[in-house]
Amino acid sequence: MTALLHTVEEAAQLLNISRWKVFELIRTNELRSVKIGGLRRIPAKAIDEYVDRLMEGAA
Repeated sequence: MTALLHTVEEAAQLLNISRWKVFELIRTNELRSVKIGGLRRIPAKAIDEYVDRLMEGAA
């Protein structure tokens, strides 16, 4: 079963960037995230959408 939500660290590993860059992308609304209590999670779909936007800009 594929995870629906990822931690910041997991998202950083998936995108091959630092966790600080993930927080910056969240802060600038380039990468959507959700809060569950005090926890920050990134939906798998949000990661896919972010990569899709990067690919569109590269074309």
